[in-house]
Amino acid sequence: MKPNIVFVLIDDMGWTDLGCYGSSFYETPRLDRLAAEGALFTDAYAAAPVCSPTRASILTGRYPARVGVTQYIGGHGVGRLSDVPYNQFLPTNELSLARALRAGGYRTWHVGKWHLGPRRTWPDQHGFDVNIGGCEQGHPKSWFSPYGNPTLPDGPDGEYLTDRLTDEAIRLIETAGDTPFFLNLWHYAVHVPIHAPAELIAKYERKAAESGLDAVEAFEPGERFPAWHQRAARVRRRVVQSDPAYAAMVENLDTNIGRLLDALEAAGKADNTIVVFTSDNGGLSTAEGSPTSNLPLSEGKGWVAEGGVREPLIVRWPGVVEPGRRIAAPVTSPDFYPTLLAAAGIAGVPEQHVDGVDVTPLLRGEPFERGPVYWHYPHYSNQGGRPAAAVREGRWKLVHQFEGDPDTLFDIVTDPGEHRDLAAAHPDVAAALRARLLSWIAEVGGLVPAPNPQPEPFTDLAGYFLGGQVAEPGADVAWTVGKDQPCL
Repeated sequence: MKPNIVFVLIDDMGWTDLGCYGSSFYETPRLDRLAAEGALFTDAYAAAPVCSPTRASILTGRYPARVGVTQYIGGHGVGRLSDVPYNQFLPTNELSLARALRAGGYRTWHVGKWHLGPRRTWPDQHGFDVNIGGCEQGHPKSWFSPYGNPTLPDGPDGEYLTDRLTDEAIRLIETAGDTPFFLNLWHYAVHVPIHAPAELIAKYERKAAESGLDAVEAFEPGERFPAWHQRAARVRRRVVQSDPAYAAMVENLDTNIGRLLDALEAAGKADNTIVVFTSDNGGLSTAEGSPTSNLPLSEGKGWVAEGGVREPLIVRWPGVVEPGRRIAAPVTSPDFYPTLLAAAGIAGVPEQHVDGVDVTPLLRGEPFERGPVYWHYPHYSNQGGRPAAAVREGRWKLVHQFEGDPDTLFDIVTDPGEHRDLAAAHPDVAAALRARLLSWIAEVGGLVPAPNPQPEPFTDLAGYFLGGQVAEPGADVAWTVGKDQPCL
């Protein structure tokens, strides 16, 4: 019997945002239990430090550069380098994971965030029989009904979005019948704006006060943003997990994952369902309120540093994955495509998932070596990250900055915080990885940003004047780029 597949993707959840990954402030009992019932990956990666590229990589089994979706859709920024063009939608000629599973006899359902292009490229155009909540929106217009979402009818006033999406997913499970299903549950949580039910926020305000966290300085001021549209502001790094509203969002999400798991049990489907839980990029720790901290990893969303791309990953597969396993081997988001096809007993499509690797041997506890993992993010992020590429092979990670700074090399096993640059101490390793990285960028057709021919904008003590707006130095600002396109 083919297993059902529940793929839960969280938006902006950091590597240490769960109790089972080390958080002592956020409370996640149901996800901690899920990890105890399956495998917890310590070195799982998103293919990009922002959302749309990672989502494209999951659905195609390809690295974002090969798909052409290298930036979050709608994003744009320049600095010392010009921006590079990218696809503002997931091309419909890609044989998506949903299409492959549907051809193999699966019912295919998408619930939640999409952010992979306009109407002509929504989930129903990529192999999903059902689409609830998926559209071009990168974040909710409102966390509470009315939602303003074209594919999600409003509920009662005040209904919370994460609760509602989980309700919709549970209804699908309850009416599934005997046909195997692929439930692609991509929650909007825990993306900004950070809004949660008031009673949960109050709970964590009390917890912060009782533990003394409300008196601890949670932020470290940093350098000015490298993207010119943000030069008036400075990077603001959170170093302590203590934001009550964010903690409330995480707990609400955990509760809803528990409800989903309970529904699988009540429907008699838990023992024949693979559950995957992961995130699309690292936690938001350096901008836009910096609601979480990814320490001991460096940086967060928008950076190719570990905090921007290393993700929680939990896989429960009864009868196959030994409960309580911890897997340290690196894996990356394109790997889900061939892995889930193999788990479903469906022949692979190697001409499609050319970058993904079937990691079912890892899940079964068999010897396995995935090979190198790559990143190509040739853009300025809204969180302070600069255009960069990186490769990890074994214990080594090399980061290449397109602005021209020297490459940096880290032993990522002993130094996950990327504090000690070992390029000078291991020049042969650095040279070999640099050559491999540049060769890979050429192979996948990665675009490299060129120097910006425009002069840097005027500045004075009052701040920077851009696009008709003036921001005071140090302000935490959100800018708008293009017509009605929020840059978040």
